[in-house]
Amino acid sequence: MIEASCDLTDFREVADEARRFLAMPRSRLQSQTLGAQRQPAAARGSPDAARRLFAMSQPIAGTLAERYIAGRGILLSTRERALRFHPACYYRDLVTGETRTLPALIAAVSGLDGRITGLQRTWLDPAGNGKAHLVDPRRSLGHLLGNGIWLGLQPGTPVPVMAAGEGFETMASLRTVMPALPVAAATSANHLAGLIFPPGCTRLYIAADADAAGRHGIERLSRRAGEAGILALVLQPRLGDFNDDLRHLGPAPLAAWLSDQLVPEDARLFRPSG
Repeated sequence: MIEASCDLTDFREVADEARRFLAMPRSRLQSQTLGAQRQPAAARGSPDAARRLFAMSQPIAGTLAERYIAGRGILLSTRERALRFHPACYYRDLVTGETRTLPALIAAVSGLDGRITGLQRTWLDPAGNGKAHLVDPRRSLGHLLGNGIWLGLQPGTPVPVMAAGEGFETMASLRTVMPALPVAAATSANHLAGLIFPPGCTRLYIAADADAAGRHGIERLSRRAGEAGILALVLQPRLGDFNDDLRHLGPAPLAAWLSDQLVPEDARLFRPSG
């Protein structure tokens, strides 16, 4: 995992970094890594590397990750399995090559079968003040195209109505006010355009993004949906994005705003009573 997160290729460099992080003498580390070498290492940036990092993480309850998403107004069911927390996730500066560890929200990217194919790391400020102060506090790895950060997906179950968009926080905001609606965050405009539709899907709501790349992704996904016989409808936020709406306008106004954009049948089904 150090090799994957630090972009190292030489085992000696990986061992040196592990020794530094664990404050272990060389002889002790060597005795422990002999057994580890019997297992094949995960290729850097591969789905295996993503699955191993996810397995090394912990549930978000009581962590900085839970505090972070709650600070964004996001409330998710404890049954959501896509989110984890890593207290010391490696971050590598792509300009200087320097590495350090920071707490991170880990979001699993998976296929329709529920198998993890990648993940997205959001590094957090250790003091609890939102994202870490980095040029790029959010990065993804693994196989992302066609897959997404799914919330509310039951693998193998038909999904007649769903919503999709680029960012996790955007889609988690929709899920907060409509907890029965399955949603997928594709992590980028290009990946949104290539999202694989679940079986039985007949209506797809696409969360709008204001930038040009976002509009391009929406157009391509809408076209693909139409070719598959799926009705695609675009949801527009009132402010910059749906997380802005959730934080600044509140859950009830956001739910009402979204209800006006849904097919009446879906508005009755997914908007919570009261």
